[in-house]
Amino acid sequence: MSTTEQTYIMIKPDGVQRGLVGEIIARFEKRGFKLAALKMETPSKELLEKHYGDLADKPFFPKLVKYMLSGPVICMVWEGLDAVKTGRVMLGATNPLASNPGTIRGDYALQVGMNVCHGSDSVENAKKEIELWFNNDVKQYKLDAAQWIYEA
Repeated sequence: MSTTEQTYIMIKPDGVQRGLVGEIIARFEKRGFKLAALKMETPSKELLEKHYGDLADKPFFPKLVKYMLSGPVICMVWEGLDAVKTGRVMLGATNPLASNPGTIRGDYALQVGMNVCHGSDSVENAKKEIELWFNNDVKQYKLDAAQWIYEA
């Protein structure tokens, strides 16, 4: 059964530098998701090490943190039915070469090391990431277009 939930989506430094912010936001809006929080952040090393803590023992971890420190990121919370699962589908596979055309990574990326976006991989991780990046400062409002997106 589908449920309304929130997901954390982050446009990484390569996506910001390449001018893809508007396109990515537009894709989520056009899909029908509600933007609940948005900010540009220049993350600290400590914040990134917390965010990517589950990857700390991987050999690529130092390179990942260095890349994520290379420029600002766009932090977003999107809300809607099955937002986590659908958000991941919209982003495409972590390896852009395995991503289908029409996905964000399939359309805009070629290598795992610069794959444009991050998306929560579970509802539990979305909650943790939203707390980490936004301290749960997420706006609650009614999306007037919801009547044109969701069945009554």
